[in-house]
Amino acid sequence: MMRSRDERLLATLTASLFLMLGVQAVPASAEVFCNHGFSVDGAMWTEYTQTPGVQQNLGCPISDELALPDGVGRRQVFSGGSIYWSPDTGAHAVWGTVGQKWAESGWERGNIGYPLTDELKNPDGMGVRQQFQQATIYWSPSSGAHPVRGTIGRLWGDKGYERGPFGYPTTDEYNADHVGGNVDDNKGVRQGFQRDRYLLWSPGQADAFETCQTQCVGYLGVTNTTWVKQTEVYTNLADGKRSVHVTPTDAAFKDAKGDLQENWRQVWSNTPMFPNATQSEQSSTYKQLYCHAAFSFPSPGGGHFGGPTWDLETWRADIPWDSGKMLAAKCNWEN
Repeated sequence: MMRSRDERLLATLTASLFLMLGVQAVPASAEVFCNHGFSVDGAMWTEYTQTPGVQQNLGCPISDELALPDGVGRRQVFSGGSIYWSPDTGAHAVWGTVGQKWAESGWERGNIGYPLTDELKNPDGMGVRQQFQQATIYWSPSSGAHPVRGTIGRLWGDKGYERGPFGYPTTDEYNADHVGGNVDDNKGVRQGFQRDRYLLWSPGQADAFETCQTQCVGYLGVTNTTWVKQTEVYTNLADGKRSVHVTPTDAAFKDAKGDLQENWRQVWSNTPMFPNATQSEQSSTYKQLYCHAAFSFPSPGGGHFGGPTWDLETWRADIPWDSGKMLAAKCNWEN
């Protein structure tokens, strides 16, 4: 039987009092809201009435509780979103742009799974996030909603999440050739973030450059300065080896050797330097950059000495300034 307005008001006030006292309110039995004839019960009722902001964002129920195609969970549809429930995750509301992104992934049967939390405000005060079984969807007004997961998600977290140097995600993960390698069948993963920066993951392969012959992670900053198109930084997850890969412009092959300090500045103008860099690592990579800029003249077989990128490995020894030794080693000296 439909409750009177006074009865519904009393139920709401009682639930609020229980919440203030830290006592979980007992779910109502088939309570009807908005006079639409649809009842909300059990865990759905608790989520709808006890979680701050949920009832306001969801609006009125427009369906009864429904079974889901996976045969495990349940959902109830409201005018502004839905509540999803499963035995493993409990009941959580999904709405708005985050809900739309989740729908694009295939709802609970997609690659994100059921929601584990309600929508939460981020510490920056700008965006929101919602955690699901296989990923967390982040949203901000300037970036939209995108899931972050796995190794890239952990790397992003290590860098400070949305308040770090990469900001919010601006794309979903996508397969990309040449992430940590040199051949087309190296299907690494890339994800775009704000400020023209990307996080990268590669499973590793024998034909990749040395850092990524086994699993590695990295990040990339699009620079587009006079001498540098972009800078990539990679770390091997097994042995911690790190390397920097600079893509020079055509002008850099001719002019960058004339001002090494400015060339170095451009390398790092939109890419964070490798973390916890020692003085020896910085000095070694600085000298390797000089070597490439000084000796990247056209080779007899076409192209440039050293190839299209200038690869700087942090484990190279910090040798004295010795142009002869640098050239003899093709900028890849050992000690």
